[in-house]
Order: sequence, then C-alpha cells, then structure tokens
Amino acid sequence: MAKGKEVGRFAHKWTSITLLPGPAGSTLTQANVEGTATGYGTVHGTATFVGGKSGTYSANWAAFLDNGDQLSGTSNGSYESVGKHVWATKEIVNVSDGTRVYSEGKIDLAKHSWIGELFDSE
Repeated sequence: MAKGKEVGRFAHKWTSITLLPGPAGSTLTQANVEGTATGYGTVHGTATFVGGKSGTYSANWAAFLDNGDQLSGTSNGSYESVGKHVWATKEIVNVSDGTRVYSEGKIDLAKHSWIGELFDSE
C-alpha cells in the first residue's frame, strides 16, 4: 500500500461490536463505526477484523457529504497491536466515485475510538 500526500483526517467511534467464530478457531470482530472524515462529511462503516493482536480486515463505508450527495466505499487492510488495547491500521479504500484513498489510523479498543489520517493513494 503506497501513500501520497496527506489529504485529511478521520475520527470514528465504535457504536457496536459483534464477535463471531472465525477460521481455524479464531474470532472475527465486527465493529460498526460512525464519525467524520475530511471531504466525506459524516461516515458510517462496518469493519470485520480477522485475527487476534494482528491480522487483516475488510470494511464497507457510506459517506454523507455536506452537499447532500452520498458515496460508498470498500476497503481492505491490516492491523497490529502497538500497545495496551491499541491497534495500528493501514488500508486502501476504493470509493464509489472512482478514487482510492490510503489511510493510517489507531484504534483504541478501551475508548472505542478509531482516528487517523487520509492520503492520496499512489
């Protein structure tokens, strides 16, 4: 995943978490989030994490822009534990308008927050 110039930030709160049985005895963590993202207004998403302290995830997104338009997106990424109850995330988001955005973030599991930066994807 290559990143270009920083284009904004995002801040999400986890609104619910569902734990499901995963492959090879693992647990899938499915999180519903909502918040904001620069250039995308209000954002809602569902991310599914595979693994324990590190692994991969995929997500589906809906963005409600300030001008009344709506965009959707899908993403794939990876995460790893970087401290007590903190995961670092990296992902590529394929937006319905044809753009691709790279993001890097931090999930604070205890505070139910996911914040980070958005970059042009190269």
